[in-house]
Amino acid sequence: MKLFVSDGNPHCVKVLAVLEFTGVKCDVKHVNHEERVVPYLSRPALPALLLPSGTYLFSPNSICQYLIEVNGQESSDIVNQWLEWEATELQPAVMQALHMVVLQGKGAQTTRVLQGPLSYLDQSLSKRTTLFLTAEMVSVADVVLWAALYPILSDSSLVSGNQTELQHWFERVGMLAACGSAAQTALHGKGLKAESLKTYLQRQPSTHHGQGQVQGRGSQPCNSPEGDDDGDCVLSEEEIQSFAVTWGKGLADLPMVPERQHPILPVEGKRNVLVTSALPYVNNVPHLGNIIGCVLSADVFARYGRLRGWNVLYVCGTDEYGTATENKAREEGLTAQQICDKYHAVHASIYQWFQVDFDFFGRTTTKKQTEIAQNIFWRLHERGFLLEDIVEQLRCEACQRFLADRFVEGTCPYCSYPEARGDQCDKCGKLINAVELREPTCKVCSQTPVVQSSKHLFLDLPKLEAELEQWLEKSTGSGDWTANAKQITRSWVRDGLKPRCITRDLKWGTPVPHPDFSDKVFYVWFDAPIGYLSITANYTDQWEMWWKNPQQVELYNFMAKDNVPFHSVVFPCSLLGAQDNYTLVNHLVATEYLNYEDTKFSKSRGVGVFGDMAKDTGIPSDVWRFYLLYLRPEGQDSAFSWVDMATKNNSELLNNLGNFINRAGMFVSKFFESYVPAMDLQQEDKRLLAQVGWELKQYMNLMDRVKIRDALKCILNISRHGNQYIQVNEPWKKIKGDETDRQRSGTVTGVSVNVACLLSVMLQPYMPTVSQTICQQLNAPPTVTGTMLQGTGNFVCSLPAGHHIGTVSPLFQKLEAEQIESLKKRFGGQQPEEEEEEAKPKKPKTAAQTDVNAQPAPSPASHPAAQTAVNGADAERARELTLAVAEQGEKVRTLKGQKAEKAVIGAEVTKLLELKKQLSLAEGKHPEPVLIKGKKNAQPAPSPASHPAAQTAVNGADAERARELTLAVAEQGEKVRTLKGQKAEKAVIGAEVTKLLELKKQLSLAEGKHPEPVLIKGKKK
Repeated sequence: MKLFVSDGNPHCVKVLAVLEFTGVKCDVKHVNHEERVVPYLSRPALPALLLPSGTYLFSPNSICQYLIEVNGQESSDIVNQWLEWEATELQPAVMQALHMVVLQGKGAQTTRVLQGPLSYLDQSLSKRTTLFLTAEMVSVADVVLWAALYPILSDSSLVSGNQTELQHWFERVGMLAACGSAAQTALHGKGLKAESLKTYLQRQPSTHHGQGQVQGRGSQPCNSPEGDDDGDCVLSEEEIQSFAVTWGKGLADLPMVPERQHPILPVEGKRNVLVTSALPYVNNVPHLGNIIGCVLSADVFARYGRLRGWNVLYVCGTDEYGTATENKAREEGLTAQQICDKYHAVHASIYQWFQVDFDFFGRTTTKKQTEIAQNIFWRLHERGFLLEDIVEQLRCEACQRFLADRFVEGTCPYCSYPEARGDQCDKCGKLINAVELREPTCKVCSQTPVVQSSKHLFLDLPKLEAELEQWLEKSTGSGDWTANAKQITRSWVRDGLKPRCITRDLKWGTPVPHPDFSDKVFYVWFDAPIGYLSITANYTDQWEMWWKNPQQVELYNFMAKDNVPFHSVVFPCSLLGAQDNYTLVNHLVATEYLNYEDTKFSKSRGVGVFGDMAKDTGIPSDVWRFYLLYLRPEGQDSAFSWVDMATKNNSELLNNLGNFINRAGMFVSKFFESYVPAMDLQQEDKRLLAQVGWELKQYMNLMDRVKIRDALKCILNISRHGNQYIQVNEPWKKIKGDETDRQRSGTVTGVSVNVACLLSVMLQPYMPTVSQTICQQLNAPPTVTGTMLQGTGNFVCSLPAGHHIGTVSPLFQKLEAEQIESLKKRFGGQQPEEEEEEAKPKKPKTAAQTDVNAQPAPSPASHPAAQTAVNGADAERARELTLAVAEQGEKVRTLKGQKAEKAVIGAEVTKLLELKKQLSLAEGKHPEPVLIKGKKNAQPAPSPASHPAAQTAVNGADAERARELTLAVAEQGEKVRTLKGQKAEKAVIGAEVTKLLELKKQLSLAEGKHPEPVLIKGKKK
């Protein structure tokens, strides 16, 4: 790696400090401000980091994040929040202040610019009990914020005397050698007085984004829903013109993306990419978490690679050996082979419905698996990498067999987690021998197993440790390993490797060929990864061109984090020990876990959506793909939510993406007889081209580094830019005006439909059917993909004037509140509330209560007619409008976040207020007059039904208050979910959860119930 920095550049303080703080080895090269280090940018961008892959990072915060990952550290949620705040709030204010002080001599006026962020930081520090931002020790967040503030806070005249906590913190962090060294290197330790700082600022655009500039995002968007602007990148007039020139080149005379010809084999001189996803167990139906964790993520990347022109082979298959299969066969009264045949077909059908485009989907119960596994075994044996030892194993006398690790559960000997498996603890991640578990139980019959001895073979991992570490340093340094993959791997190696048993006392598995162990089979985690090789061998007899060709092949492994140690340590050691020039993983991509509505998927309890059920929901597979990829658990666990899925479908797909593409196409059809009109580009159009072109480059940069979720946000950002562009220019009005207006309408329409064509290309890896539909509707040329995704991305005019488009129709349908509520109940199983209810002490029942046929007499207020008589409410309409209000509120927040014109925002706010008014009427209320800021409105007299006494007379409760609180609970619940999704501090989330619980308590009282005590996870009350 090589880091390029320039003298006097305040952004370089940050990256130099983090570089020294993390200890990452990297060459540092000093260049002048005018040097264009990044070849595809038309202006200088420093600091810049050249990665081993040849990719450049040129956003300071992206560089800092990358250095953290390379060091194997995993940023905590609170560290990530501070880094995001620094990029979006603090840094823009600091840069504006520096311009005012250094270039304009307006030091006294910087208070208004800096007061907000500095006060926030000071107050946050004063509330903490630790010495630093996140802990008692300095973190990367402290270093980054200190570096950003160094030029300002090093001058005492700019520091408020009231911000004592901030000053003390700044002094403490400044004592760190990395900070002092970075300040000295970049600014000669002089802060604002450094002459080089003035020179640097004189060469920078003004911090106020005027007419000729476009605010762009950094090269690594944060994980917030909208991908907040980094604040560091401003597109100059020169760059805007450059994007316009690229647009004008049109489609290159390139061949279209070729059809795949099987078998796919490595090609000399091409980028040969081998993609695998963790082999799913055959004995069960995969749930949504299984699907996003491996096969779907790998599919998106493989599709993208093919569009880029890479030579991609994507293989996967079912993992079919082991005790799990034997047990399933016993449960269903079938043979193990019959179970494998049955569930292999189930898996294949599910993945086909989800449009997972494998080049080959195989299985491990094949002759090739036996041949290759036994060959690797003998090579390890011949080279002295296998050991024999006596193993104490757990045997269940009730089941009359030795128990595989996955069928033993007990208390972890390291962290005391009560549900640790016999091979690994899901909580602390430590590998466990089943006999080490405290209080073990058989998961089949719940009996306590006994310990018995048996002779087994072990892979001598300590003997391979040095070679493994040497390979790991190279692979993790040059490849795109996720932070969790690096961290898990390093913790394993750091703790010291131990011999790992590779045999088991089972019948269903690959037989061990050694005569002394002929009654045993290979342990699944020695055997299963070899399935990648055998599946490829069943695809082509030239499989060794992929698997014994590390010089020409790049291997990407996709999996959930629990599979990391076996792919980064155990399997590589097997291949290294075999000494047969095997291809080892270059890029290990691991996700965190996906939960279901804040609980775990459970087939037995009927909780969660499993692969074979998704088709029956009536929701298209592309929408499932979109939502799963939108919340892909890249940095931390995430949770599937039906309400959130409906919101994302209705806001992001229907109102944002689908709305823009449909409008663009309809304008061509309606106003220009389906022919793309002539386009006379104005500066405003060129700015849109620059915004879109910039997002395309970010999309490709992120996809190249397997940042799949972040890249999806680039697509949605483009459609937001497009919607705003259409809304501001109003082509539907201008088409009715004079010749100039009609020409303007044509330009806006033509540019918009070309943006829609680009979106069809970018969507292909995520939503292949939708992408194909857009291409068909726009009659897109077949070479559009090859041109757009060449190099670092080229947004060109692919639909020139005169191009004839096809028939345009809507792409997405709204998910209605009633439909979502029904699905939520259907897949909710036995919910926690029901379980808690069952766990509560039962009161003695009366005779009436013990009669199973007795029905409670309906209360007057519970009867529909009575309800209508009380308040005239329409419950069905109210549910629909509640969802509509939530969607419109999200739309307003999005427009505000995009800094749209006030008129545009005002129109959407008016719609929101009208929806709220309709909601009040549907709930049987008299809508209150809206309180406008700074104005007072008269309050209407309460209606008779709204009076507490009247409500109490109806049903002993306060129905009006209950309705208000129901809405308040829903809003507060949404607020809590939003905070969790934004990775807010636990204290902040906790405070809002407390408010939510209090609202629920008030709601119970208003409904005439006695509020139940709240059950806190892990505690009994």
